[in-house]
Amino acid sequence: MTVSLKLYNTLTRQVEEFKPLNPPHVGMYTCGPTVHDFAHIGNLRTFIFEDLLQKVLEAEGYKVVRVMNLTDIEDKIIKKAKEKGVSLEEFTTPYELAFFEDLRKLNIKYADIYPKATEHIGGMVKYIEVLVKKGLAYVAEDGSVYFDISKFPEYGKLSQLDKREVKAGARVKADEYSKEDVQDFALWKSVDPGEVGYDSPWGRGRPGWHIECSVMSQQYLGETFDIHGGAVDLIFPHHENEIAQSEGKTGKQFSMFFVEGEHLLVNGQKMAKSLKNYFTLRDIEAKGFEPLALRYLALTAHYRDKLNFTWKSLQAAQNALNNLREEVRDWDQSKIGCAEYERRFFNAVDNDLNVPQALAILWELVKSDYPTSAKAESLLKFDKILGLKLDEYLGKPLEVPEEVQKLVDQREKVRKNKDFQKSDELRDEIKKMGYEMEDTPTGPKVKKVL
Repeated sequence: MTVSLKLYNTLTRQVEEFKPLNPPHVGMYTCGPTVHDFAHIGNLRTFIFEDLLQKVLEAEGYKVVRVMNLTDIEDKIIKKAKEKGVSLEEFTTPYELAFFEDLRKLNIKYADIYPKATEHIGGMVKYIEVLVKKGLAYVAEDGSVYFDISKFPEYGKLSQLDKREVKAGARVKADEYSKEDVQDFALWKSVDPGEVGYDSPWGRGRPGWHIECSVMSQQYLGETFDIHGGAVDLIFPHHENEIAQSEGKTGKQFSMFFVEGEHLLVNGQKMAKSLKNYFTLRDIEAKGFEPLALRYLALTAHYRDKLNFTWKSLQAAQNALNNLREEVRDWDQSKIGCAEYERRFFNAVDNDLNVPQALAILWELVKSDYPTSAKAESLLKFDKILGLKLDEYLGKPLEVPEEVQKLVDQREKVRKNKDFQKSDELRDEIKKMGYEMEDTPTGPKVKKVL
């Protein structure tokens, strides 16, 4: 096992050497979906980055336990379920199932534990009781409970709060609020009669969004764990509030590393339904693209850089993935690898997950003059991290349907007779059947068009 892995830690704003608390074990918590809709491609980019991080850790010999929460109670969920006249579970279950299907299609390894917020209400109530007893939280007139940020001197250390305006005495009850507002936040939210709620010492209510992650992460990973992952838009207020309530309760550091992925833009803009640039995996598949093309596209940008999604860039990713598959179809396999390429590849991923560089090194390997039997072994090692399922194509020549092969043979004959017009006509006919031709020194090569 190596100790060379380095990660950018949002807590310190530095790239640091990763040293787990209890090697070789690594505890990793990643914020999961709020299941009020299908996950959009920005969410999926974050989940792909977290999957890459886990796979790099495991490639380096660490034993990772990853927990990802499912937020199945929240303002939007309650509102939408009420509008449809169904229970929370009836409303959220289809989106939960769709989420796991998205992970499968993107070759994202499932987390070890997927705790649901609704299954941990009792633990949240007990957690909040401790914060109230310690004077870190107070009960409002309506029975809601708020965390008093003035009682936690380190509040803002993750998001560098000195750049923001603190609104003394102000408080916010909604699950979502301005990214610039700094206010006491709700731990427990009172509800009106007839609304979804649970019994508590402060009256009927439900938990705030932030308390869910503190309770569930610490229940399964302990009071202090190694890595907290997510997207940059969660740094404030979500991750900031998690730190405040968790460290306020335990007096111990919450997570040693906070590792957050940047936004995905669509045509240079923030994704929004109002802009009609809000896409899910279903939208991608409806246009004829594979889910793994989205994964390939995500590999082309560093996780801390914005990634601009366009249909043109997705097409380029699909083409590159198709080309990569075709390159390795005729390779032989052995247990011999290419040590120099492996060294460079793992140096790249160990350097704060420089996956774009690692992907470039993979292509260098593919195009190199090394024997395919040697290249194949290294390729498979690389793909355990990249997750492109290249093992399904490696050394497995394309099975060309008989009717297509007849046209290929016919085209080869007319091409040798220099009847180029007929040759082009046959090429077009082959393409209409979902295949394309590449003329090589050793003869025609047939590829599947996706």
